[in-house]
Amino acid sequence: MRRTRLAGALTAVLALALAATGCGGGTAPATTPAAQAPAAQAPAAGATAPGATTADRVEPLPSPASPRLPVTVASADGRRVTVASAERIVPLSGSLAELVFTLGLGDRVVARDVTTTFEQAAGLPVVTRAHDVSAENVLSLRPTLVLAESTTGPAEAIAQIRDAGVPLVVVPPAKELGDLDDRAEDVAAALGVPASGTALRERTAERLAAVRKRIPARADRPRVAFLYLRGSAAVYLLGGADSGAASLLEAAGAVDAGKESGLAEDFIPLTSEALAKAAPDALLVMSKGLRSVGGVDGLLRLPGVAETPAGADRRIVSVDDGVLLSYGPRTDRVLASLVDQLYGERK
Repeated sequence: MRRTRLAGALTAVLALALAATGCGGGTAPATTPAAQAPAAQAPAAGATAPGATTADRVEPLPSPASPRLPVTVASADGRRVTVASAERIVPLSGSLAELVFTLGLGDRVVARDVTTTFEQAAGLPVVTRAHDVSAENVLSLRPTLVLAESTTGPAEAIAQIRDAGVPLVVVPPAKELGDLDDRAEDVAAALGVPASGTALRERTAERLAAVRKRIPARADRPRVAFLYLRGSAAVYLLGGADSGAASLLEAAGAVDAGKESGLAEDFIPLTSEALAKAAPDALLVMSKGLRSVGGVDGLLRLPGVAETPAGADRRIVSVDDGVLLSYGPRTDRVLASLVDQLYGERK
């Protein structure tokens, strides 16, 4: 079964959460999308507000290089893969697609997976069923290169693509900010544009550094808890040390409240007790997840939320689902959004 990094982390706890809530038992929070809740903090002057249209686009390098092929690269699954052509590319994750488009080769991408949601890729055919890759769909598009992650599957589909003679390069998933450089360079190498990988690495480092300069010096770092919400399924989870959010929150000058409270897991079911121990000053959520529970008012009705400092102060930080944990070319925008919402003037 193919899973994105977040989906893989959630599999076991989703089952636990669903078992705890029961099927149809109890009263779930409202699932009808509410009007977009106001940001907890006003964005700084000139900043892009969360959910703005520009967040749904990637920004290609201004002077992308043309592929110089063939190249032979190391695949994360231990193979050596020779890439002879980058004319028809199929990236099998949203973050890999972002990298290909940012490196300037988006016009060569012929398909996308379900997690690829940015605007430039919207018209491409989808080659996954839920999060599972369909080898038949991929092969029908005659790709010359397929890019996958270590979590891409099912294994039978990956084997079928390789057995058809298509070069398939596996890239390790990005789990934190520190993975950005290797990730960009791995994909650029497979595409035959290593200079573009270096340029993207430098651009990303400069932009992240610029955002960090906007973080105010303060002794009391805000405690932020990451919540995964899916009101339609009555799934409410609290992120721990391995949720993927810790690196981003720490870069924003905050403390990951779940991690700090001793949660070593990826996610645990949201409980009043766990929230009380985490004692967050703010809550980080995905935009769709927030809408799925009825906005801020619906979120405050979940057990224990209103009793936290974050709930009492209605401090909710919302970031688009497609970019929050992607750790890719748009991560500087995500970090900027976090900083603006955490430290900007209150509305």
